[in-house]
Amino acid sequence: MPDYQYVNQPDTLAAQLPGDTQLAVDTEFMREKTYFAQLCLVQIATRDEIFCVDPLTDNPQDEFWTAMLGGSWVVHSARQDIEVISQTAGGMPREIFDTQVAAGLLGMSPQIGYAGLMKELFDVDMAKSHTRSDWTRRPLPEAVLQYAAEDVEYLLPAAEVLGEKLQQEGRLDWARQDSRLLLDPSLYEISGDQAIDRLKGARNFRGRKRAAATRLAAWREKEAIKRNRPRQWIIRDNVLADIAYNLPQSTGQLADIQGVPQKLVTRAGDALVAELAASENDQNGYQPPRPPDESQKALLKEMQSQVAECAKDLGLAAETVASKRELSAIILSGGRDSRVFQGWRLDLIGARLQQLL
Repeated sequence: MPDYQYVNQPDTLAAQLPGDTQLAVDTEFMREKTYFAQLCLVQIATRDEIFCVDPLTDNPQDEFWTAMLGGSWVVHSARQDIEVISQTAGGMPREIFDTQVAAGLLGMSPQIGYAGLMKELFDVDMAKSHTRSDWTRRPLPEAVLQYAAEDVEYLLPAAEVLGEKLQQEGRLDWARQDSRLLLDPSLYEISGDQAIDRLKGARNFRGRKRAAATRLAAWREKEAIKRNRPRQWIIRDNVLADIAYNLPQSTGQLADIQGVPQKLVTRAGDALVAELAASENDQNGYQPPRPPDESQKALLKEMQSQVAECAKDLGLAAETVASKRELSAIILSGGRDSRVFQGWRLDLIGARLQQLL
């Protein structure tokens, strides 16, 4: 088990995290009861020490976050870590190196987990006994903190090994490019405008009912953000869809719909009825994504074939080069800003795909 220091006064750690020090970083968070993920623990490894930092403390932590965000991080599967830290600290690190990205560019599974990678690189078996711990609990049990510390114990050595292998293959800059993409703020932007896309069954609505569902979904998203509660705690999907389908014109009619809680009617009934009334004027607004037509399906198949051929030549999974989802988005929305047309992918496959388009 790794040695670590538990830190509940984060600012005292700031001086030990100079910007030229590479840090291994992982987080533990909870999101079952909130809209935004709640950051509960930050694990940090330097070359010599491991720290488990408590971000739920009432002690100051501004200096800690300033030092952290000025550094260079090694992270595994960084997207959720970057998201929760960005929401908590209001910023992102200066640069990151994602070991999952790096492993994928060496021909390993694009979704390889931390435990699997450590087994592959160092023949180390990682414990999985505390994956469902309550990270908001204080004090955290010793066994749980040991488990958390393990998640950064081997990250810096892993980055070194992967970096050397990538350098030999001429792909180290590829890993840096792909890691840098995870620091794009647009990945983490929250908007209620597309909330309707997350509502099950909404694609089957037409006309006024679709417009109503769109307005209700956007209202729910804003309400969930404002109250920091899960969407389903505000209104369940099936209830929201029933409201849009029935189009009640008063709070009394709203209350008569099966599954609508009285608390919701009391708290927000007038607002919901107002949204429904306003939907009468925007029936030509939201249009659900159209399924691809036959020519687009044929184009997607040809693009996938080209990507698969390129990936095979490189010894990589096709998903590492370009996923089916990326290719579909390019066809349906003309996504010329896709990563497929940038960086190392542009010469290897992007130019060919542009010709097909």
